[in-house]
Amino acid sequence: MSDDITSLYQEVIIDHARRPRNFRELEGATRTVEAVNPLCGDQLTLYLQLADGTIADTSFEGNGCAISQASASLMTMAVKGLRQEAALALFTRVHTMLTTESEGDAPPAGVGKLAVLSGVWEYPTRVKCATLAWQALRSALGDASRRDGTE
Repeated sequence: MSDDITSLYQEVIIDHARRPRNFRELEGATRTVEAVNPLCGDQLTLYLQLADGTIADTSFEGNGCAISQASASLMTMAVKGLRQEAALALFTRVHTMLTTESEGDAPPAGVGKLAVLSGVWEYPTRVKCATLAWQALRSALGDASRRDGTE
């Protein structure tokens, strides 16, 4: 990855870590999931408001390292308004991006602005930090599918 892109990605991550978007308790949440990374102490609570199979709103609270906070912030922005199935498909693409080596300088297909997290796979100790919110999302949506009888 070029130095310019790496620098831009770092700036975006720092911005989201310092000023996380959707950082609040969500009144009227239909799903709430607690997630903890025992290796480093990152913890968060993810709130989802599902309406007719769509993520009408989402937010999070918690604390942790810059990667954890930025990933949660970016995730809430990316999934708001998505259908449950689309959010789970995005989870799969992002999880693959976070855990496997990317090919070339191009960002992975289908992840949009989440590509700023694409270099995380190079730092195995940070993968759990970056995936914490995403695992909480998968858990919340999986639980929702089972309860709604769609799985």
